[in-house]
Amino acid sequence: MKVDFSAPQKQSAVGIVVMFFDTIRHFIKAFWVFLVVYILKPHAVGSLYVFAGLMVLLVLFAIIAYLKFRNFTFFLDERNDEFVITEGILNKSRTTINLNKIQQVNIKQSLLQKIIGVHSLDVDTAGSSKEEVVIKAISHDIALALKTRLLEHGDSKIEAVERPTEVITIEETKPFVKISFSSLLKMGITSNYIKSFLLLLAFFFSTYENVQHFYNDTSIDTDQIGHYTQRFNLFEMVIIVLVLLFAVIIVINVFRMVFRYFNYTIQKQQGSLLLSFGLLNTKNTILKPERVQIAVVTQNYFQKKMNILQLRIKQATAGEKEQKNTAIEIPGCNELERDEILKLIFHRVPQRGLMLKPNWRKLGFAVFLTIIIPVFGFYLVVRYSGNVDPQLYYFVAAYIGVLAILQYFKFRNSRIFIHDDFIIKQSGAWDISHEIIEPEKIQAVTTSQLFWHKSLNIGSLTLHTAGGNVSFQLGNFETIKAYANVWLYELETSDSNWM
Repeated sequence: MKVDFSAPQKQSAVGIVVMFFDTIRHFIKAFWVFLVVYILKPHAVGSLYVFAGLMVLLVLFAIIAYLKFRNFTFFLDERNDEFVITEGILNKSRTTINLNKIQQVNIKQSLLQKIIGVHSLDVDTAGSSKEEVVIKAISHDIALALKTRLLEHGDSKIEAVERPTEVITIEETKPFVKISFSSLLKMGITSNYIKSFLLLLAFFFSTYENVQHFYNDTSIDTDQIGHYTQRFNLFEMVIIVLVLLFAVIIVINVFRMVFRYFNYTIQKQQGSLLLSFGLLNTKNTILKPERVQIAVVTQNYFQKKMNILQLRIKQATAGEKEQKNTAIEIPGCNELERDEILKLIFHRVPQRGLMLKPNWRKLGFAVFLTIIIPVFGFYLVVRYSGNVDPQLYYFVAAYIGVLAILQYFKFRNSRIFIHDDFIIKQSGAWDISHEIIEPEKIQAVTTSQLFWHKSLNIGSLTLHTAGGNVSFQLGNFETIKAYANVWLYELETSDSNWM
């Protein structure tokens, strides 16, 4: 099969269905609070008016979907090495992307797209925090052909001539890495506790505030709460809440891990990695080793015992804030699979070199911020209020003990290893992370030293890359400056083209 991308192409006709439901999804996302209130108070608005309003909205969504489909075209301008997209509803807009700036092209398929037999294609460029272009409904063959044509410009310069493109099909070879269902369960049970807790907390407060606003009720039935809590003392109540919260977090973690990364497979394809995963929404992406900025290997105690770990691959982003959203995660692989992936990315297994440790003052400052100041604040509250439950002292003691242990292990695990070919920054208290960088990928180096650290010969180092920054605080400043000068010299004299 051959596809001539030099002529404007339209999406598959069934793409109107995708755009119709996508419009509904955006509408629900914007007005979900009103829908919740109507479900809770169905008689607040007449059913006839609701039905008429829904019919009008559905007709409007259908018109919008048709206009989106009709006005959307894409093609490759071979003469100028550009990918051109035209889109719009009433007013058309034209987006032009230089092919050499394309960083990543992902093929995705949602449940609806699986049903109607189409795929979406997302195009990311270096220096952008989100997808530049999303083509929502094209066939699998066209998606593969277009993806190949877009990415090949990042590796070699193509002559500016108009020519059709052959579809490159992926050989049905056995994946060299396949993440099992049991590994995903293990990762779900042993990771992301804090992240899931914060998401749960944010969802709870957001829902509570919105529902409370529409009900115009700011009161809380304290008598009802007291009825349930009076049977337990404060300590027992906290333990019960923590156990229930931990159980909910485990369930959320397992569901998220399986739902997002089900059937995770990695294949080698022409020197690159082809990643495919997803339960309902399937994602296919190609990872090119030359575009990798930072590789992060993370593992905690339980994961080490289970021989599982998580890899996170960071590529070029618009800034440090976006690096987490654009990182490629590989959860649940073992140590042998980790080494195989790292060898393909870096052409060898990263080696540790000279080890730098932080000065003990780093630990002292962390203890001062996280323990001394909060405990002193608690002491002031107790002193001036005089009405504090004595059981709170047990929680203060537990807080001091837990934070002291965490800060100690965080300090103990803080290291940076400097090799001729690699820089590895180790950090973490429970989840131990190793951030791996090649010196040739460094864009800038920042060294800093406070005036009261000069006599101690300690200072800080920050390595700036297109995939984010890596920092190390309060190490031997003389050694830091010496290596910073070497890296800056290599940066000025290097002619490598990792983009």
